[in-house]
Amino acid sequence: MIFLSLFWNFFKIGLFTIGGGYAMIPMIEDTAINAMGWLTHEQLLDFIGVAESTPGPFAINLATFIGSMQGSDYGVLGGVFGAVCATLGVVTPSFVIIIVVAVILEKIINSAGVQGFFYGVRPVVVGLVAASVVSLGIGIIFPLIDLTYFRSVSVSEFDYVSLALTALMFVLGYLRFGKSKKKIHPILLVTVSAALGIILFGAFGL
Repeated sequence: MIFLSLFWNFFKIGLFTIGGGYAMIPMIEDTAINAMGWLTHEQLLDFIGVAESTPGPFAINLATFIGSMQGSDYGVLGGVFGAVCATLGVVTPSFVIIIVVAVILEKIINSAGVQGFFYGVRPVVVGLVAASVVSLGIGIIFPLIDLTYFRSVSVSEFDYVSLALTALMFVLGYLRFGKSKKKIHPILLVTVSAALGIILFGAFGL
């Protein structure tokens, strides 16, 4: 049943993801696209954009949107229940683990094993996020590439506009301005990129 499947799959994603929402993307790709066939890469990219632009934690928003989409085959109430199942699935492991850690962490935080664990998972988190950037970036810049096991590697279509927007947001997000050397707030970057997308892809149809 789709609702149980949503809860269980997102429970596993939430249980084995370390490093926050962006580190969760590779597991969502593998589960929702490759294993379950719930989404295409294009749909996942759209959901990521919406999840990043709406209030709330990124990973929870993404799970909620995917659950709602899958449950909507059973009507409006099905969409709501699907969203609830996926959301509960992804947050339950963190909730339980945080409670356990809060109880025992103070006693073990300085142990060699715990410190080794923290040092060990940091590179993994960076690698997972970097893999997501490469995978999703290729899908945006080269829209004809099928990233599922690279069954199709056609690069005959190159999206220069998306590449330019990606480069622009990367530069703006990295630069610091003014005497205080503050970065541009992410909300402003999201707003600007959304506006440019509406203008370039909506009004001009690029």
